[in-house]
Amino acid sequence: MRKNPKSQKLHSETANNQKPKNPRMNRNLIRTRILIRTSLNHHRIPPSSSSSPRRMASQSSEQQIEELNMKVKNQGDQVRSLKSAPSEQRDPTQIAQAIETLKNLKSELELLKGTSSTAQEPPKSKTSNQPHAKSTKKEVMTKFQLKVPKGTKDHHPKEMLIREKIFSTITRIFKLHGAVTIDTPVFELKEILSGKYGEDSKLIYDLQDQGGELCSLRYDLTVPFARFLAMNSKEYPSIKRYHIAKVYRRDQPAMTKGRMREFYQCDFDIAGATDPMIADAEVLTIACEVLEALEVGPFTIKLNHRKLLDGIFDLCGVPEDKFRAISSAVDKLDKMAWIDVRKEMTEEKGLDPQIADRIGEYVKLKGSEDLLAQLFEDQTLVANKTAKEGLEEMKLLMSYMNVFGIMPRISFDLSLARGLDYYTGVIYEAVVEGSAPPVKEATASAPMTTEEAVGGPSSKARSTKAKRDETGEAAEIDDESQIGVGSIAAGGRYDNLVGMFSAGKDKIPCVGISFGVERIFSILKSKAAQNRIDNLRGKDVDVFVMSVGDGLLVERMKLCKELWDAGLSAEFMYKSKPKTQKQFEIVDRDQIRFAIILGPEELKSGHVRIKEQVGKESNLHAQDKSGVVVERSQMISLLKERLYNPS
Repeated sequence: MRKNPKSQKLHSETANNQKPKNPRMNRNLIRTRILIRTSLNHHRIPPSSSSSPRRMASQSSEQQIEELNMKVKNQGDQVRSLKSAPSEQRDPTQIAQAIETLKNLKSELELLKGTSSTAQEPPKSKTSNQPHAKSTKKEVMTKFQLKVPKGTKDHHPKEMLIREKIFSTITRIFKLHGAVTIDTPVFELKEILSGKYGEDSKLIYDLQDQGGELCSLRYDLTVPFARFLAMNSKEYPSIKRYHIAKVYRRDQPAMTKGRMREFYQCDFDIAGATDPMIADAEVLTIACEVLEALEVGPFTIKLNHRKLLDGIFDLCGVPEDKFRAISSAVDKLDKMAWIDVRKEMTEEKGLDPQIADRIGEYVKLKGSEDLLAQLFEDQTLVANKTAKEGLEEMKLLMSYMNVFGIMPRISFDLSLARGLDYYTGVIYEAVVEGSAPPVKEATASAPMTTEEAVGGPSSKARSTKAKRDETGEAAEIDDESQIGVGSIAAGGRYDNLVGMFSAGKDKIPCVGISFGVERIFSILKSKAAQNRIDNLRGKDVDVFVMSVGDGLLVERMKLCKELWDAGLSAEFMYKSKPKTQKQFEIVDRDQIRFAIILGPEELKSGHVRIKEQVGKESNLHAQDKSGVVVERSQMISLLKERLYNPS
């Protein structure tokens, strides 16, 4: 602001005449200064709320945030619209660009929100004290919630004992059948996975790396195995392979016990040309052996044939281009009433109601070898070439299953369809009795969504679908008491999948099965809970070396090394002079079977005291409550005898 020239002159005169000559002049000078200040204040812009720079910046930021929020919403709608388009109309590049635009908008919004909050923050007072700063930091920390992402889970040591048993049991049986293992990347190029899973393709997690490659987390272990065979067909024209690894699906967790977004699968596959149905029969035998060894309870393996199912569709008048869509609807009969499945076929899939009724006459049939004989007597069905091929292969397969002695476990179920597109022959699922999701009663409501079909929630769970979390997705259901486990293993024959990656040059027929570890774990954990899971050993440790009196740290360390060298698992307390009670508490807490107690007297005489803590019904010589004293030289042999040959 321009200063008044007169005031500048007065200031200059005042500076040159700092000491006035008389009192009257001094009074005049003071009066002049007051007038100057009044004039300056009159020309200065008064501070008002409407013209404050800080307030103006705040209003501008709020408007920009509102506009960006609208852009983010519109872009999100566009992404969802692109993703929900039919698979044949989807453009991966367009979807990726839309997602990238959405990410940029969100980043810009977060940045603007941060700037806005800084602009609105009042200036810090110089008198603010340190305790206030601490309370603000504490408030920020309280807002941050520690949790794992939806559909994932931490497993505690006692749970891992069950899981390790599952892995070791399955691996042992796979190796008994001559399988070798491989490993593949946790993510694949998106084009490798696209078009292989039918309606379930929407559950694939898509990624985009910095180089611009479109990648996806693996949905299962079968398609990566087929890609591996196509790339290594000369080296592995035939192979028995097993693979245990995590897979990822953008599913709604807790709809079914053991249904997660990140979970383990244990796969066994036989690749290569063989005579019909021999390899298929062995894979089904492996399924029975694994489930029996894991003691999951009474189970049934549902069996069907894709050729038979396609022949039935053809016979009933289903257009060939709708085979897989109708097959996906039929596959829901174990979770939905027929009236709802029929409604999905006719209203969603556009099938003629009369055709749907003809399909219903077949897909409701279940049985064993008697059903196979009944179908052979259906001259209309046998006249269909595809259906007859399926029946002939089923007849041969059942004869081989009788040889392996597993036919009593099999249920021939024409409603089994398996939603994945790559199956070409025999298909099967293993279900534990009493753990399958309940079949929904007939309802006039809309048919199940794809998420419900793959998860099988109860009707109660379905009614809570409106509940959403902060991300807008269905909230995870914690109460699983009324939710079934569903199938715990599934598989089938896929003869054309490898050829899809090699333009048909290397067509390697395959058959396999996949075990769902999370669902098996859910069953075994429930069984353990009935016997109190707290009684499970917290560690796989056989011996705890402890001392009484003096700490005897060096002696305890030497004894532990002796046990380790002998192949026995052992621990000791990391204290130079531990209290006896504390050591016994560790033994009790971790359910360690044997405690070796060192004392000055035993050390002098070359003996140790062994006390059996777990399995007290066993007879360890004339053991009393204080244990039994044995020579140090006999310690290893005695422990091994008690551990490996209890009697």
